[in-house]
Amino acid sequence: MDLVGPLVKSARGHQYILVVLDYATRYPEAIPLRNGTAKSIAKELMLMFSRVGIPKEVLTDQGTPFMSRVMKELCKLLGIKQLKTSVYHPQTDGLVERFNKTLKSMLREAIDKDGRNWDLLLPYLMFSIREVPQASTGFSPFELLYGRHPRGLLDVVKETWEQETTPYHSVVEHISQMQDRMEAVMPLVRDYMRKAQEAQRYSYNKNARVRVFQPGDRVLVLVPTVENKFLATWQGPYEVMGKIGEVNYKVSQPGRRKPEQTYHINLLKPWKDREVLVALKPTDLPITDPEVNISDTLSVYQKAEVKVFLRQNREVFSAIPGRTQIIRHDIITEPGKKVCLKPYRVPEARRQAIKTEVEKMLKLGVIEESHSEWNSPIVLVPKPDGSIRFCNDFRKLNCISKFDTYPMPRVDELIERLGKARYLTTLDLTKGYWQV
Repeated sequence: MDLVGPLVKSARGHQYILVVLDYATRYPEAIPLRNGTAKSIAKELMLMFSRVGIPKEVLTDQGTPFMSRVMKELCKLLGIKQLKTSVYHPQTDGLVERFNKTLKSMLREAIDKDGRNWDLLLPYLMFSIREVPQASTGFSPFELLYGRHPRGLLDVVKETWEQETTPYHSVVEHISQMQDRMEAVMPLVRDYMRKAQEAQRYSYNKNARVRVFQPGDRVLVLVPTVENKFLATWQGPYEVMGKIGEVNYKVSQPGRRKPEQTYHINLLKPWKDREVLVALKPTDLPITDPEVNISDTLSVYQKAEVKVFLRQNREVFSAIPGRTQIIRHDIITEPGKKVCLKPYRVPEARRQAIKTEVEKMLKLGVIEESHSEWNSPIVLVPKPDGSIRFCNDFRKLNCISKFDTYPMPRVDELIERLGKARYLTTLDLTKGYWQV
């Protein structure tokens, strides 16, 4: 069960569609709703249950209407076991998600032709879906649910041409024929579904890798960003609390709205601590493959190509900063003005860290000893991984600096240029501030 919307508001005020799909028969229900509240969903479910019966289990995502108290009380009252998918993992409920894609594509055509009456066209769209045989079962959803082939438009045309009449059957004969037909059909359906599931399992497992996490392991979690739920980023690191089921893990994420959350294993990857930067001469660098994260989704051949490329460009993929020639920046200040501030007070526990960082930068040649009249205090900023970022407080310097009037690129032009791109690549300089 899933909720589609909000859509274009119809003339009758409908903006959402409640989608319910029977796992055994693939029989779909699409009910238009004025709003997506839990009360509206519960009301329509009761009307549907009165026609087809009460299910034993219902699988939904963790949307607010489905996780509400009203829905929990309804399931408890009717003896329905409520199953929920892992967060941000629609593959768990892939059957209804795939149907939603088909329904949206059909609705898009209907909205283009008659945008205000899409809810009136919904029953006709559902009839066309219900009478089409499914690839996974070999039969139409209507036929599996009602035990007979639906009388569609083509049947009406055929009857008109051939002047056929439907023979009359008594209730007992109809039930007997339905039971005989279902006994003959269900083994075929199970065989079709088994073959379809095996084909899907083989296609998925072909490039999949087994990953196992233990309690206490640190992992990154792939979750949508606050700005856009369609853009996901790896966030963390968080700590694994334990395994729940075959593919779900409970993760501790302090600082978030839910301090403990259950995630599918596909949304987790191991956290690798950053290595401490060591100052080495170019001749002292060990000849090893650069440590670059390679995606698990690549094939074995593609991974081998990436490793060859990294070896050929070993000097580029280095944790030691060089000196870029691509860009140069000059700080131009107002004539006759200087900035000389006293150093900030440094905690005793941080003095050794400052000394180590200064010695490292001196060896790398990114700083040099100075006796000028200019001085800006240092600031130590903690990183998410627990290390310290060595910075300077240049606010006073910025006040007397002339700003660069280089024009910023137009966002609309960038989107037009990148709209048809298949790959978006970003390049980053190791400690780029030191190199410019």
